[in-house]
Amino acid sequence: MAKLAEIIKYEGDNSTFIWKHPSEDFNSLTQLIVHESQEAIFFMNGQALDSFGPGRYTLETQNVPILGKVLNRVTGGESPFHCEVYFINKTEQMSVKWGTDSKVQYMEPTYGFPISIGASGEMSLRAEDGRKLLLKLVGTESLLSQQKLGVFFRSFLMTRVKTYVAQVMKAEAINIFELDEHLTSFSENIHRLLIPDFADYGVSLERFFVTNVVRPDGERQYETFKELHFRQYADVAEARLRQQTAVIDAQTEAQKTVIASKALAAKRVQEGYTYQQERGFDVAERAAQNEAVGQFTNMGVGLGTMAGVGGAVGGLVGGAVGEAVNAATADAAVKVPVQPVGNSFENLSEGTAFCENCGARLSPDTAFCEECGTPVPKEEAACKTCGYVFERPGKFCPKCGTKREGVQ
Repeated sequence: MAKLAEIIKYEGDNSTFIWKHPSEDFNSLTQLIVHESQEAIFFMNGQALDSFGPGRYTLETQNVPILGKVLNRVTGGESPFHCEVYFINKTEQMSVKWGTDSKVQYMEPTYGFPISIGASGEMSLRAEDGRKLLLKLVGTESLLSQQKLGVFFRSFLMTRVKTYVAQVMKAEAINIFELDEHLTSFSENIHRLLIPDFADYGVSLERFFVTNVVRPDGERQYETFKELHFRQYADVAEARLRQQTAVIDAQTEAQKTVIASKALAAKRVQEGYTYQQERGFDVAERAAQNEAVGQFTNMGVGLGTMAGVGGAVGGLVGGAVGEAVNAATADAAVKVPVQPVGNSFENLSEGTAFCENCGARLSPDTAFCEECGTPVPKEEAACKTCGYVFERPGKFCPKCGTKREGVQ
């Protein structure tokens, strides 16, 4: 007597790809329920007859034309019939582990040395063509789980993965020491190459991830190239640091120079003289320290040169140089009072004075300069050091060289 089966539905779990319903004798009024992401395929005598998508079906010969023709021919039109129902679970099966069973041998593209690595990771699979998967892998099995599918795919997967790993490393010229930063693109390229291989079995390779690469740490050749690789980065970093340090030092020196210049300028403003006047004071002081004009000649500096200096620094320095020369040549009875006229000097009478600020000629007994209004300092009548009575204006005593008071 035929066994009545009122409802046929999927009773497997989400880790199963294909599940065979245990009932094989059906009545023509049996209800078939196919859930979303599922497919039901009827087999009879090892032959796939019809497939059903999501929905509820009544198993009648009118609804299953191919089944009806077979049943009428085999059973003579009787309602009970013997069939097999396989449910295909088309949900995406994630976290399916994979890993190479041996090291992958290839030539490292950057440094050109042979290297062996291993790889492992995860992938997600989905049954896309249920009929093809049943015919190629399941056969008479009642269950195809993730574990069984992994066993079926292991041999061909290992062969393909090891080949593709070497091909991608070479094609993309991925440095073994920089592989971790390229894992995403590395995984995507291997995934793209594996898709057709899985499709031949009716399986869709949805995702493929390389999560771990086993390097030959400890091998002498690998460690040598590893040290060479990281030494290059260390040298570049060190050179960059030296360059940055040199730039900072140069900036610091420039800032120091600017600060010193500003401080010196502020000092001159506070003391009331310019840079040109400061240089003129230095020239006059050096001239006063010489005892005769002959020493100027010995130094390669003649009176004509001194005249040029006076013309360059203005009337103030010219007067100072003239007084210094007259003082230095007093013992030789050579008196050369000078006054700047343009860029040259002419002989003047004794007692002639000039403004310390603008170099203009001062009238006798003048308290302020007629050109710029600068006060005219009153000079002492005799040297406080040696008692020499001054006969004309000047900055230093012509007898002992002491700087005269009241003279700036």
